[in-house]
Amino acid sequence: MSLLPAVRGLLRPLRCVLTPPASPRRGHAAVADARAILESELEGIRVAGTWKGERIITSKQGPRINVDGSRGTILNFCANNYLGLSSHPEVVQAGVDALNTYGAGLSSVRFICGTQDLHKELERRLAEFHEREDCILYASCFDANAGLFEVLLGPEDAVLSDELNHASIIDGIRLCRAKRLRYKHMSLEDLEARLQEAQSSRMRLVVTDGVFSMDGDVAPLEGICALAERYGALVFIDECHATGFLGARGRGTDELLGVMDRVHIVNSTLGKALGGAAGGYTVGPKPLIDLLRQRSRPYLFSNSLPPPVVGSALRALELLLASSHIAQSMAAKTMRFRDQMTEAGFTIAGSAHPICPVMLGDARLASLMADDMLKLGVCLISYSGYAG
Repeated sequence: MSLLPAVRGLLRPLRCVLTPPASPRRGHAAVADARAILESELEGIRVAGTWKGERIITSKQGPRINVDGSRGTILNFCANNYLGLSSHPEVVQAGVDALNTYGAGLSSVRFICGTQDLHKELERRLAEFHEREDCILYASCFDANAGLFEVLLGPEDAVLSDELNHASIIDGIRLCRAKRLRYKHMSLEDLEARLQEAQSSRMRLVVTDGVFSMDGDVAPLEGICALAERYGALVFIDECHATGFLGARGRGTDELLGVMDRVHIVNSTLGKALGGAAGGYTVGPKPLIDLLRQRSRPYLFSNSLPPPVVGSALRALELLLASSHIAQSMAAKTMRFRDQMTEAGFTIAGSAHPICPVMLGDARLASLMADDMLKLGVCLISYSGYAG
């Protein structure tokens, strides 16, 4: 062995020892720079009057709540607890019973060691409720939307999306490789033009919220389904703001508009009308649900829904399946509020939906009014622009 390679071999570890560490000052400077950027962004939100504060509730969810810093009970006008089931005694007890029987959680994803008979029963009842072939549960409807399009659509397909669809739909579509076409909000004319543009695609999927969460607009599903049938497309709807209370039996927008047999895929949530805890799901053709179980990343890599959440949602669903009275109770309350607010001089956006946006036309004014209303014992939240 020559002397030079031997010396190099000895010096190599020494060189590692003698190399000075990276200067901590540069690391501190990077953190300081990042902090300055973030603080600038936050200040911009404050100046625009669009800061989203979190009011701390110290009671159960319900029409009357206790809010930290406020005296007495507060009228709650801003929850998605459409049917009041979040604190329904039977729904709460079902969660307690599931906790005692099945434990707090599974510590596993579904396909490893995380599927209980309780999960399968809820999926079966949700498929029955929506009159679809099968159902798959997710941790949230955001996850359901994030996990669908990437699995269903490839680069040879096209997805046609309403421009004001929920943020989770927009993000889910970004994950897929299909050709993306946006059509103007609830415009059948523009949708038809986009469908004509997509005729060379293998599969076409029209994607819309059933009810749009900011304005309470109801999608024109009759026209959408007619166009989809004319141009050979599938129809998907997100029913988070419809499941449980729209339609004669609370099945949703597709029941309300008489197109249950013409809408192919439905995503919705357990976190609003159906007990309000957490969870989302997809219902649709069994081959699609089977494929989602194999390939949908939010499903495969997220822990199973906790048994108390599943138990509570199952009981809420059973109440709706047993009687349509709860679902039908919403319509009269909605129209009473809308009519009296209009008579008082306010502009209320949307249609006959319990989402009742009071339009003030100024973000800062809306924020100040919400603060003043809390002092008067009414909990409201201000929004500016489209938040998804």
